[in-house]
Amino acid sequence: MGIFKIRADDFSWITGKEDDPSDHCLHGHVTVQIGQTVLEDDGTVSATALYLLKSLTEDKIMNDSCIQMIPCCGFFMLANPSLTEVTIIGCDSGTDWSVIHEDGRVKLVLESGETEYVDFADYQAEVFRFADSIENFYRSCKPKEIPDDSFERDGYTAFWNEWHRRRNGGN
Repeated sequence: MGIFKIRADDFSWITGKEDDPSDHCLHGHVTVQIGQTVLEDDGTVSATALYLLKSLTEDKIMNDSCIQMIPCCGFFMLANPSLTEVTIIGCDSGTDWSVIHEDGRVKLVLESGETEYVDFADYQAEVFRFADSIENFYRSCKPKEIPDDSFERDGYTAFWNEWHRRRNGGN
């Protein structure tokens, strides 16, 4: 079956490597292997992890109106009314691919059109490993300050609510 591997390192906050309790978006260097193709980019790894978790139950199709799988930035978090899901919006820079569910597999399609089929269980294990590595980094840092602004607070709350629901098997 196909190959999908993703790693992140060189973590930082928008102000740099020093821990910043007021910054909610973790950045880093991402290396992803899809089939024989290796892609590397610097981006918002917290958004990457959440969108990978979303891709376990939802197709994610590359297009100009959706955030990339490795977005340059994710500066705007829009919570749904129940604070159970968040839409992350950033700039139009980043690295993207499509994830399409087919018969117990995921079809990964690169911008070049190259396609790789990966067994769903293998894909899920790699997504969980990646998401766990990002959450573990958050846990190693000082607790994040909860924003006073209700819009920002709701976005951040919905981000983690959705993350934990999806990571723990909820759709």
